[in-house]
Amino acid sequence: MKPFLLITTRGEDVEAADEHAAYCRLTGLLPEELEWRRIDRGPLGAIDFARYSGIILAGSPFTVSEPAERKSATELRVESELARLLDEVVRHDFPFLGVCYGIGTIGAHQGARVDRTYGETSQAVRIRLTPAGIEDPLFAQLPAEFDAFVGHKEAIAEVPSSIIVLASSPSCPVQAFRVGRNVYATQFHPELDTASFSSRVRAYADHGYFDPAEVDAIIARVERADVRASHMVLGRFIEEYVDSRSPAPLAPAPFDDALSAA
Repeated sequence: MKPFLLITTRGEDVEAADEHAAYCRLTGLLPEELEWRRIDRGPLGAIDFARYSGIILAGSPFTVSEPAERKSATELRVESELARLLDEVVRHDFPFLGVCYGIGTIGAHQGARVDRTYGETSQAVRIRLTPAGIEDPLFAQLPAEFDAFVGHKEAIAEVPSSIIVLASSPSCPVQAFRVGRNVYATQFHPELDTASFSSRVRAYADHGYFDPAEVDAIIARVERADVRASHMVLGRFIEEYVDSRSPAPLAPAPFDDALSAA
């Protein structure tokens, strides 16, 4: 089969490795079936789209809405590279799933307003599918309402016409959306189970997502949450887009050339 590509931006080695492992575990993919590029460590480089079934952009400590002067050189480079990537992904409607940071990145690319109006502290929240979500090929098999883990400083406050909102929550109007037919994003974390989210809470206790004094209370609430239905997003993405053909033995090509060969 053609592998999927996971793009991550976490600078902490342990958390980055745990993230890749979580995606493998909850997608059912082997490590070699989920190729991994850590673009916090170096340039994204050329992507031969013909090699992949789809692309997943994971969450990040980076934020879209932070003023440019407060961002590191690495974060600015990452934003520029992802913008180039999304130009081609959206233009060719290539299968893509952005998670948390991904929803802000794709949203901003499409002209959405991304700010801190609808940030959510680390917790499990009730997600409700919109009418469009109930009819969406990827989301239709999920329950109409389900719990999922969230934790984000920013979110989409206004959506352009190119974005179809698929899910919402009481405290965050845009929890999932689609662009075109094959480009998806979620604000919630479908890749996190109780153990991995608890670990994430501890790792980012001093990053401004919540009061560090509340770590134990947050973890206690996390351990009581049932977010298994949210994991179906990952499973459905793999089911919908996995290509059973072997990857074409081609050298990496620039975005335009790679996609035209797909």
